Amino acid sequence: MAESACLSPDYEPSLPVSEKSNPLTRDIDQASANCIVRMLQACDAQMFQEETGATYQRLLSKQVVETLMEVAKKVERILKDPRDSVVVLSGCGTSGRLAFLITVKSTFNRALRELNQSSVYSYIIAGGDRYAGFFVTLNKKHVCEGKKRVLFIGISCGLSAPFVAGQLDLCLQHPEVYTPVLVGFNPTHQARDESIPGCTFTFRSVVQRMQELSKSQKAFLINPAVGPEAISGSSRMKGGSATKILLEVILSAAHAATFTNTPITYKFDLFGTELSATLCFSLQCGRRVCYLGWGSLATLGLIDASECIPTFGAGERSLILDDRLLLFVYALFPFSLDYVNAEKMKKSILPLSQQWELSTKLLLNAVSTGAHVLKGKIYQNYMIDVQVTNSKLYCRAARLLQKMSGCPESQCEEALLKTIYRVDKLTADITSSDIATHTRTARNRTKVVPLALVCLLTGCSLMEAETHLEQQPIVREAVEACLAPIRKRTQESPSFFIYFLFSHYVCVFICSRYMMFTL
Repeated sequence: MAESACLSPDYEPSLPVSEKSNPLTRDIDQASANCIVRMLQACDAQMFQEETGATYQRLLSKQVVETLMEVAKKVERILKDPRDSVVVLSGCGTSGRLAFLITVKSTFNRALRELNQSSVYSYIIAGGDRYAGFFVTLNKKHVCEGKKRVLFIGISCGLSAPFVAGQLDLCLQHPEVYTPVLVGFNPTHQARDESIPGCTFTFRSVVQRMQELSKSQKAFLINPAVGPEAISGSSRMKGGSATKILLEVILSAAHAATFTNTPITYKFDLFGTELSATLCFSLQCGRRVCYLGWGSLATLGLIDASECIPTFGAGERSLILDDRLLLFVYALFPFSLDYVNAEKMKKSILPLSQQWELSTKLLLNAVSTGAHVLKGKIYQNYMIDVQVTNSKLYCRAARLLQKMSGCPESQCEEALLKTIYRVDKLTADITSSDIATHTRTARNRTKVVPLALVCLLTGCSLMEAETHLEQQPIVREAVEACLAPIRKRTQESPSFFIYFLFSHYVCVFICSRYMMFTL
C-alpha cells in the first residue's frame, strides 16, 4: 500500500516527487541494519515499476522509451558525422559528476578512441571541475566554442537547478546550433517556478518552451518519475542511478547503431576482495573512511564520498593513513553470469561493464547512507544535518523545521536564519538579504537545521542549543530528546551491517530488470 501511495499525485501534493518522503523508509532511523538494506532494496525497486492509473510516467513508460530512441538517433547522426559537433552533458552536484564519469572516465569517448574516431562527448559541472569532487587534469576551453551542431543534455533531477535552466535557455535562443534535452524526475508542472536572480525566466518557463518544441522534435524532455528517495530529497540515490541508466541507454544505442560492423569492446579490471562492513563503527568512533579503487569504479567512490559532506554534514575527506583512519577498499566480486538469462543478455543494450558500474553506485550509496543512518544523521527519513548551500536546500530546511516543530513558517525561517548567522536576534540587514546571501553564509556553518530545531522545540538560546548538541552529538538522539516521547532507537551493533548480501541483491536486481531497456 505504501509503495503505490507515494507514487500517487495525491500523496503530499504540495511537494514535487523528488522532495516527497517515502513511506517505505519513514522509520529507517530506528531500523536494524538488515531492515535498512531491505528498505533501500524496496526503494530501488520503485524505479522500475510500471505506469498504472493516475501515476506519472515511469522509467519504462512507452513515451519515455520513444524519447530515448529519438535522442539516440540524434547522437547517432553526430557519431556518423562528427565534424564541428559535440554532445554535452551538464549538471550540478551529482548530475555534473555523473556527466564527467560518463563522458571522461567511463566508456564512450574511450571506445571512440579505440576505433580511431574523434571524441564527441564533453561535460560541464556547476562551479567548474573542482566541484567534481576530485582533481581533473583536462585543459578544457569552452566545450561548445566553434561548434555548429550541439546536442546539449541538461540534467536536473528536481527540474530546479538555475545553472541548467540558464544553459537550456541559451540553447533555446540558438536553435540553429543547439538541440536541448532535459533529463529529470519530476512531472513538468512540478518544475520550479521561482524567479532566478538576474534572469527573466524560471525553470518552469524553460520547460514549457521545451514542451512546445518537443512536438516538432526540436527539443526533448525525459522526465520519468522514479518515486521519492529513501532519504527525502537525496537525489544522489535513485535520481543519480536513473540518470546513469537513461544516459547510457541513449549513448549505447547510438554506438550500437553507428558501429554495427565494428563491435565496441569494453575492457574492465576488477578487484576480487569483499567489502568491509565496519564503516559505521569507524564513524561513531570519530575515525574516517577512505575509498580506494581505480578507473571508473574509483571515480564512483569519489563521487559517493564527496556527496556525504553536503548530505550528512560529514567531515572533510582524507587520504592520510594513520591510526584514526579506517581504510575502506571497495571492489566488485567477479560474479558468475549463471543467473542472467542468455537471451536477455544478447538483447541487452548496455555492456556488462556499465551494469557493474551501476551496481557499484547502488552499493556505495547504500553503504554510506546506511552508515550515516546508523550514526544518527537521519531523523525519520529526513536529512536533518543537511548543509544549506543553495535555495533548494534552504527551502527544504525551512519546510523540515516546520514539519518537525509544528511552528509557523515565519517562526521556522527566523530560527533558521538565527542559526545561519549565529545570532539570537535578527538585524534588518539579515532579514532584508536574499536567499543567495543566506546560503553563502551557511556554507561555513555546521548543524544549522539541528540547532534551529532545538531552539524551536525548547525555546532556548542558540548558545544553549549548541551546548545541548555538544552533550549529545548524535543528531537524531538529540532531536528525540526534545521531541519525547518518541521511540528510542533500537540498539544494535553496526557490525551486522554486512553488505555482501546487498551487493548480491544489486547484481541480481540490475541484471533481471535493467535488461528490459532494449531499443
